[in-house]
Amino acid sequence: MAKTLQQIISDAKAGKLAPVYLFSGEEGYYLDQLSDYFENNIVEEAYRDFDQMVVYGRDTNMLSVIAAAQQMPMMSPRRLVLVKEAQGLRKDEWETLAHYCERPNPCTTLVFVYRNGCFDKRLKAAKAVEKVGVVFERKKVQEREAAEEVLKWVSEAGFRITEKAAMLLTTYLGTDLAKIANELSKLCILLKPGDTISESTIESNVGISKKYNVYELQNAIGNKDAALCTRIVNHFSANPKDNPLQLVTSVLYNYIVNLMIYLQLEDKSKDAASKALGINPFFVRDFATAAPNYSLGKLASCIGYLYDTDLRSKGIRNSGTITDGELLKELVFKIIH
Repeated sequence: MAKTLQQIISDAKAGKLAPVYLFSGEEGYYLDQLSDYFENNIVEEAYRDFDQMVVYGRDTNMLSVIAAAQQMPMMSPRRLVLVKEAQGLRKDEWETLAHYCERPNPCTTLVFVYRNGCFDKRLKAAKAVEKVGVVFERKKVQEREAAEEVLKWVSEAGFRITEKAAMLLTTYLGTDLAKIANELSKLCILLKPGDTISESTIESNVGISKKYNVYELQNAIGNKDAALCTRIVNHFSANPKDNPLQLVTSVLYNYIVNLMIYLQLEDKSKDAASKALGINPFFVRDFATAAPNYSLGKLASCIGYLYDTDLRSKGIRNSGTITDGELLKELVFKIIH
């Protein structure tokens, strides 16, 4: 059956272990959490040399994996066979797993961690595991989910974070949850339990300016605030390593596309717009503020400006004398005028 990450770990802690697990998807952070939990908690450390086998798909084959799973534990009540990077196994081998699932060893926990994509549900193995074991699948998180994961992670760690600070992190670090969790872990070491992570905390310890950042730039563009745009762009030009042009244009592209979507929504309520745009409801108001300042035609032109800037930043249509800072200034000027 399909279960959430929390359900799988909660059941395992309670001793409710299935004979076979199949974890797959594009979001490595969740797969790492599950893989690490099983590797470090199913078999006691003293017995792992006898009753735990960890292999990589590219270094083994399904027959060897099944043979290991069929063995009885020697010292521990349960044996663990963990196959990491299971996508390295040949596709034609998975039918062997389907046969094993017909009579799995009740004393073995067999775990497959399949990365870089979701396991093919059409295969017999997928249906067989779902029938007798546990299936977990997670696609890449979207921007809205990343911000929600930040709020959840911080809460579970015993801290709080402002929504704007969470947005700053996801804007600069993208939806790479492992990278975000790493930064949050470092922040939490510096704080007392119950403290709030604010934009100032992010600025002081992660190196992201709360005043001059790409999130504030997109809002200044939305408001057509030329003076603020100029100050932020000048700051970016003076600190190109902290604010690379490729990052800025990528965020602005997503912003322009979302603004185009927002303009065409029949239902522009906070919840409906949040769902349509894939963002936290808190930030819908930014699009509501920007909407009267732009038409669909103007936004379509902005996409063209972004595309041209991207090409020129890579040396195409660029003589080589224009810096990234100058390209950004030109881009923002075109967008807001």
